[in-house]
Amino acid sequence: MTPEPSWDFYRTFLAVLQHGSLSAAARDLGLTQPTIGRHIDALEDAVGAELFTRSQQGLIPTDAALALRPYAETLASTTAALLRTASGSRDKVSGTVRISASEVIGAEVLPPILAGLQASYPELIVELSASDAVEDLLQREADIAVRMVEPAQEALLSRHIGVIPLGFFAHHTYIERHGKPESLEDLRRHKLIGFDRQTAYIRMMLKRYPVFDGVPFVFRSDHSIAQHNALRAGIGISFLQIPLARRERDLVRLLPEIELPLDTWVVMHENLKTSPRCRVTFDALVTGLLNYIKGNTAGERA
Repeated sequence: MTPEPSWDFYRTFLAVLQHGSLSAAARDLGLTQPTIGRHIDALEDAVGAELFTRSQQGLIPTDAALALRPYAETLASTTAALLRTASGSRDKVSGTVRISASEVIGAEVLPPILAGLQASYPELIVELSASDAVEDLLQREADIAVRMVEPAQEALLSRHIGVIPLGFFAHHTYIERHGKPESLEDLRRHKLIGFDRQTAYIRMMLKRYPVFDGVPFVFRSDHSIAQHNALRAGIGISFLQIPLARRERDLVRLLPEIELPLDTWVVMHENLKTSPRCRVTFDALVTGLLNYIKGNTAGERA
């Protein structure tokens, strides 16, 4: 009987997949390159298939490797969740909690909320995944998530925060150069900042406001923070969360009659509700995001 491969082999396999070479995987894992090579050889022997082929661009995964990838990723997330669970004591707020949030929420909104949380609980360690990809809480890729889509799984505990409104904004230097659009149709003559690929929310926006469909953007990016920084730099007009824009006096609100809703939830697996570190983090996120939506009403530039 072929012995079951060590879990370390799958960790090595995933690192090689992610980095594309034995040497880069070795640096990431703190191992030697020969050790990485032995792990891959042993895993190939165990599964009875070649996992990588060599090319000038590095190691190319075979179909067998691509089929194994989701299972290796599940093992990695499960191991990380196990370590997070083991890191905290049952009776006090300590250890690691992993939070998943969108780029804008993670980079612009959560840091002051988390600063207050960690000031209250110095032994709490926060891992923040700021990405517009939705991480799977059932697979414990994260402990708590701030989501802009309603959770569908029954095993999740969720709190609906409300709607974060989005509006059109431009930097005042852009307005000085190009003037203000007076209508949606008028936007077509302006320089717009937009997306490189359509997400579910963008498709919904296009359905609601078809005038945006086919609009040529002068600046495209899949990264929300890059779009925000392009807006700050005066490149053009873009959508932005209104509570966030109110913090920046150089941004001008345009077409105020147009406001898009961004529904927001804080979500965690129901099995974590008895974990002190997850419970206080969940409550802090709920309170902080409610204040974010309701607060900062002054200082908007007309």
